[in-house]
Amino acid sequence: MSSGEKRKLRLFRVDRGEIGFMIIIDGSYGEGGGQILRTALALSLVTRKPFRIENIRANRKRPGLMRQHVTAVNASVAIGQAEVKGNVIGALQLFFGPKMIKPGSYHFAVGTAGSCTLVLQTILPALLLAEGKSELTLEGGTHNPMAPTFDFLNLAFFPVLHRMGANITAVLERPGFYPAGGGKFAVSIEPTGKLARLEVLARGNIAKQIAIALVSKLPRHIGEREITVLRERLGWDRYRLRVEEIANPVGPGNVLTAMIECEQITEVFTGFGERGVPAEKVASRVVAEVQEYLEAEVPVGRHLADQLIIPMALAGGGKFRTLSPSQHTTTNIEVVKQFLDVVILATQLNEKVWEIEVKKGS
Repeated sequence: MSSGEKRKLRLFRVDRGEIGFMIIIDGSYGEGGGQILRTALALSLVTRKPFRIENIRANRKRPGLMRQHVTAVNASVAIGQAEVKGNVIGALQLFFGPKMIKPGSYHFAVGTAGSCTLVLQTILPALLLAEGKSELTLEGGTHNPMAPTFDFLNLAFFPVLHRMGANITAVLERPGFYPAGGGKFAVSIEPTGKLARLEVLARGNIAKQIAIALVSKLPRHIGEREITVLRERLGWDRYRLRVEEIANPVGPGNVLTAMIECEQITEVFTGFGERGVPAEKVASRVVAEVQEYLEAEVPVGRHLADQLIIPMALAGGGKFRTLSPSQHTTTNIEVVKQFLDVVILATQLNEKVWEIEVKKGS
């Protein structure tokens, strides 16, 4: 047996010691990032199963909890009236034991440019299944690399949840970019009781394609150059491509968002401006993602695929077609299976297309 196989077998184990049943998670497994913690928190809240996670974010340059992870844990403690041990910046191990979900009005602020969309991602499943309405205000980074942007959630992810029976309304008050942060948005969540099973096997005809280049405290020509690349490489309608300059910006930032609205689904692709990286290169990365998605003729892109695993598992089933799963997605699948009695199959249908199916366990 290889060392990799041994590690996979050690990813999860059950402790039936003094506190009773508890899931123990090796946070260095797979992609070894913060998503393992967030998924565990989300499903622990829903199932009320306690867990301990070790080796938190072991595969990152700065292992352990960062401020945005501490905020996500604090948010989970608040809505789950949970017991927690080890929730401090830099911690490599944490215990979380939830009780009852408490819907209501909450304000969570990361305090830095750390992603507040990831904080929402952590507590959203529990609030969708709670017994009352919740109103959230979240502050921090709203448009961060390595995290879903507010636009992605609002335009791509929430509409799929709506089809599953969720009622979510989100309003962006101001965007926040790294490193200044300062973003803020509000979310209203009506409980749904139970999410409905959903299949997304085709995207249907493309209705429209839109791209927006946001610039904050940076020259407008950066966004104009990004839009030019999209128009020339993708041939999109110039009247659906625009540059927006942020009024009263908190700090500098640039994000390029490309949206493809189809009959059955809307997908969103995002690129972030970086110091020393030409605008043309930022746009070219987005173009490459869009082209791969369009050529595969699948409805669900890689990032949305990762987001759909939890709600489909909570619904007890679902199916969608997508591109080859990322390590992020395959790791997420393994975490989900430890908290819920589901079978999740990832099947390659052809060179470009995969099908992910969630089924109730035996």
